[in-house]
Amino acid sequence: MEGARSEKKAAVLYACVDLSNEGSAGCLTGKTRKQFCGSFSISSRFEWDFDLTSSRAGMLGRVLPAERRLWLLLLYLALLWRRDGKASRSPLWATSLRGTWRLSNANGSLVLRGDVPGCVHTALLQQGLIQDPYYRFNDLTYAWIALDNWTYSITFKSPFDISMWQKVSLVFEGLDTIAEVLVNNVTVGKTDNMFNQYRFDITDVIKEINAVQVQFLSAVWYAAQQSKTHKAYQVPPECPPPVQKGQCHVNFIRKEQCSFSWDWGPSFPTQGIWKDVRIEAYNLCHLTYFSVIPHYEQNTQQWSLEIESDFDVVSSKPVSGLVTVSIPELQTQQTFTVELRPGEGHIVLPVNISKNVTVETWWPRGHGNQTGYNMTAVFNMEGDYEIKKFSKVYFRTVELIEESIPGSPGLSFYFRINGLPVFVKGSNWIPADSFQDRVTPGMLRLLLQSTTDANMNMLRVWGGGIYEQDEFYDICDELGIMIWQDFMFACALYPTDQSYLDSVRSEITHQMKRLKSHPSIIVWSGNNENEAAIAANWFSIPRAKMSIYVKDYVTLYVKNIREIVLAEDKSRPFLPSSPTNGVESVKEGWLAHNPYDTHYGDVHYYNYQSDCWNWTTFPRARFASEYGFQSWPSFSTLTQVSLEEDWSYESNFSQHRQHHGEGNEQMLLQAGLHFKLPQETDPIKNFKHTIYLTQIMQAQCIKSQTEFYRRSQSEIVNGEGRTMGALYWQLNDIWQGPSWSSLEYGGKWKMLHYFAQHFFAPLLPVAQEDEEVLYIYGVSDLHSDHKMTLRVILYDWSGMEPICTLAKEGVVVKARSAGPIYKEPVNELLKRCGNCTRKSCVVTFSLEGRDQLCSPRNHYFLSSPKDAVGLKSPQLHVSISQEGDHFHLLLEATAIAPFVWLDAGNIRGRFSDNGFLLTEKQKVILFYPWETISAKELEKSLSLTSLTEIS
Repeated sequence: MEGARSEKKAAVLYACVDLSNEGSAGCLTGKTRKQFCGSFSISSRFEWDFDLTSSRAGMLGRVLPAERRLWLLLLYLALLWRRDGKASRSPLWATSLRGTWRLSNANGSLVLRGDVPGCVHTALLQQGLIQDPYYRFNDLTYAWIALDNWTYSITFKSPFDISMWQKVSLVFEGLDTIAEVLVNNVTVGKTDNMFNQYRFDITDVIKEINAVQVQFLSAVWYAAQQSKTHKAYQVPPECPPPVQKGQCHVNFIRKEQCSFSWDWGPSFPTQGIWKDVRIEAYNLCHLTYFSVIPHYEQNTQQWSLEIESDFDVVSSKPVSGLVTVSIPELQTQQTFTVELRPGEGHIVLPVNISKNVTVETWWPRGHGNQTGYNMTAVFNMEGDYEIKKFSKVYFRTVELIEESIPGSPGLSFYFRINGLPVFVKGSNWIPADSFQDRVTPGMLRLLLQSTTDANMNMLRVWGGGIYEQDEFYDICDELGIMIWQDFMFACALYPTDQSYLDSVRSEITHQMKRLKSHPSIIVWSGNNENEAAIAANWFSIPRAKMSIYVKDYVTLYVKNIREIVLAEDKSRPFLPSSPTNGVESVKEGWLAHNPYDTHYGDVHYYNYQSDCWNWTTFPRARFASEYGFQSWPSFSTLTQVSLEEDWSYESNFSQHRQHHGEGNEQMLLQAGLHFKLPQETDPIKNFKHTIYLTQIMQAQCIKSQTEFYRRSQSEIVNGEGRTMGALYWQLNDIWQGPSWSSLEYGGKWKMLHYFAQHFFAPLLPVAQEDEEVLYIYGVSDLHSDHKMTLRVILYDWSGMEPICTLAKEGVVVKARSAGPIYKEPVNELLKRCGNCTRKSCVVTFSLEGRDQLCSPRNHYFLSSPKDAVGLKSPQLHVSISQEGDHFHLLLEATAIAPFVWLDAGNIRGRFSDNGFLLTEKQKVILFYPWETISAKELEKSLSLTSLTEIS
C-alpha cells in the first residue's frame, strides 16, 4: 500500500484549527490565538496520511481530542477540493440547534427540559409531568396545556468567527404556531403560520454567547382574538359540534385544522418548535430552494428538466459563476453561466436529456417501475465558492383528462400518467399522530408499505392536517404511491384580510418549492369540501350575504393560491376544491351549483342509513374521492388507553371516544341489517364481539362500494359512469378510537385493510345482482388482454364440499377495463346446483390464467348471513411454526366459517390474509412480524374468531 501510495502525486492541504474555546470550530485565518496545524494528503486513490505538528499519529485511535477535531476539519476541507488543484470554499456554515432546550410556562411555575423538534405535550410527558395524553379522558384533562403560553429558550456559543460572515440567519423549518423570536433579548421576528419556513436575519445581534427565546402564544386564545377582531362579518363555523369536544375558531389560524378536534380525533392544539432549527452563516449568496421538474416535448419526443434555484444574495455586487448539471446514467452534462444580482436570486436552468439513451419513466404502483436517476448540480461561484446539490430526478407526465364522453352529459375525470389512463385505487391520509414529533420515518414507512401491500396506488393528503414531512414524500416516490395533495384548508370558510392572505401566500410558495420535485404528487387541490360548503350552504348564510363569502372563496383559492401554483408548477393540474366539478366549476365562476354532480369531477359520498350492500344507493360518479363507514379498533389497541370499566359499548369511555354524532348507533344499525348483534351476558366478551362485528360491517360495506366503482369504469348507464378512481375514507388513525380508518393507530390492520388487499387487486372478478340476475364482471388493471377461466363454486353452509362447480373457459378480460363475463338468473343457478337455496348456499368465484396469473377468490352472499341456514361451529384450530423471518400458520376447520379473524393481540405485524370466508378444511396463513418474536409468544397471544361465535 505504501508503495502504491507513493507512486501517486499527492496534493497537500494545510489548515489550522482554532482551539481557543472548547466549542469552537475550524478557521482558515491566521489569528493570533492558540492554533493546531497539520497537513492532509489526498491521492488520486483517496488514501490519506496524517502529519500532525505536535505528534505523529499513525492510527485514528491514537489521535488526541484536539487532533481529532483537526482531522475532522481536514476531512471536511478535502471534500471541498476541486480537480484543478485549487481549494474551493464553502459559502455556508450551518449548525443545527436541535436537542435540549429549556421550556417554561407563562408564570414560571413549570420549568422543564423540552426536546427540539418537539412540542409542549410530549415534553411534559417525557418528564413524567403528565400521563399519556391519549389515555382515557386526558384530552379533556389536559386542555389547560393549550390555554397556557409557553417559552422555549437555549443558550449557545457561536460555532464560528462572526466577523468572517456577511450574513447570519436563524432558520426555523416549522414553528407551531404563534410566536415571537428573540435573540439576545432583541425581537428578530414573529410567526403566525405552522406551515411556513421562517428565516430571521440575526447578523447584527449574534454574539459569542447567545440566548434564543421562542415565546409562544396560546393558539386557542389567538384564534378567538382573531375572530373577535374580524368585525365586518362572521366567518363560519365558529365552533365544532359539541360531540367533538374541541376548540373554536380554528379557521382563523394557519395551523393543523384537526388539532382543534375532528370527528375522528381529539383536540390537542399543540405549541412547539415542531421541525428543525439551525444557524446559517454565509457570504455572497446562499441556496435556499432547489427543485427539479421534468417536461416531455411530444413533437421532438425529448425529455428536459427545469432546474429552479433560489438564492439569498447578500453581496452588494452581482455574483457570477458556472453551474454544471450531470446525470451520468443518461449521458447528460450541461454547463451554464449564471449571474445573481442583489435582490434577484432566482434562476431557472433548462437541461435537455440526451436522445442517445432511453429514459425510464416513473410509474404508479402496479404499472411499472419507480426509476430515478442521480443528478449532481455544482455551482462554482466567483471567489472560489462551490455549492454541490445531489438529487434524485424522475421522469413522468401527468394529465387530468376532462373531455366529452359519448352517450353521457358532462365530462370525464381521470388521470393519465405517461400517456396511460390509470384507475386510481387508494384512500385518504390524515396526520399519523396529534404530536408530530412522535411520527418517525419508520412509522411512515410502515403505514405507506401497508398502503402498497393492499394494492393501492394513491393517497389523498387531506386538507385538514399537515403538509407531510419530507420522508413521507420520499417513500411515496420510492413505492409508487401517487399523491393528491390538498392545501391545508378544510370544512370551513376563511378570512381574506391582507395579513391572512400574506401568510397564506408565503405558506403556499414555501410548500410548492419544497414539494414540487416529487413525482408522486400528481395534483394540487385548493381545499377539502369548501366549495361544497358554500354550494349547499352548510352554515346557513342568509342569501343576501352569500356574495361576500363567494368573493372570499375566489380571492383565497383562485386569485392567491391558484396564482402561486401556476407560477411555481405548470407540470401538474390544479383543482380548486374536492369535491369539485372541475372545469365545469370554473365555468360557473369557480363555485358549482352542485359540486356533487356525478357527471363531472370527483364526489364525496356518505350514507349511513341505507343498506350498504345495495349497490343502487351508490353514486355512479366519475371519481369517488371520499366514501366510508366507521368501525372500532381492535380490543388490544383500546386496552392501551383504557381500564376494564371502559370495556363496554355503552361506557362513558366509548361515548367519549366517539366524535361523530350518533356514530356508535349508526354502526349497529348498519351491522344489524345483515348480522345478528351480540347478546353475550359477559360484558367484556360482548364488547369484543361488537368490535369484531363493526369491523365486518365496515369491511363488507366498503367492499361493496369499491367493487361498484371498479366495475363502473368502462360503462355508461343512464348517462353516468366511467368511474376512474376510488379513494375510501380513511387510511390511518390519529389515536385509539372509532373512525373510518382501515389502519389502527400504530399500524395494525383492520379487517377492511385485508379486504382492500383483495378488492384493489389488479385482476378481480366482481359480482352484481340486478333484478335477480347474477352478473360477474372481469376487472383488470393489467396492460394486456388475457384469456382466463372463470370458476364459480357454490357451497352449502352446512358442508365443506362444493355443491357444484362451473368453469367457463376462454373468458377474455380486457386490459385496463371492466366488463361482464358471466350472466345467469339466480334461480337457474340454484336449480343447476341441486339443493341450494339463497339461505343455504354461498357463491365463490375466481379467475385463472396461464403462467400462474390468477385473481383473489371473491364471494357473493345470496342472503344476509343472519338468515343463513346450516352454519355450524367450525372448531377452528391453528398450528404455528417459524420459517425465516415470518411464521407459518396451518388453520384447520370442520365446517365453513365466514369472516375468520386472526388477532395477534399486541404483537405488531400483519397476516397474509384475514377476515376471509373459510371453505377448506386446511388453509395456510403467513404472519409477518414487525418486531422480533418467537412462535411461542405468537401462539400465546393469538386468538381466532368467526361469525358463528356471535350469538
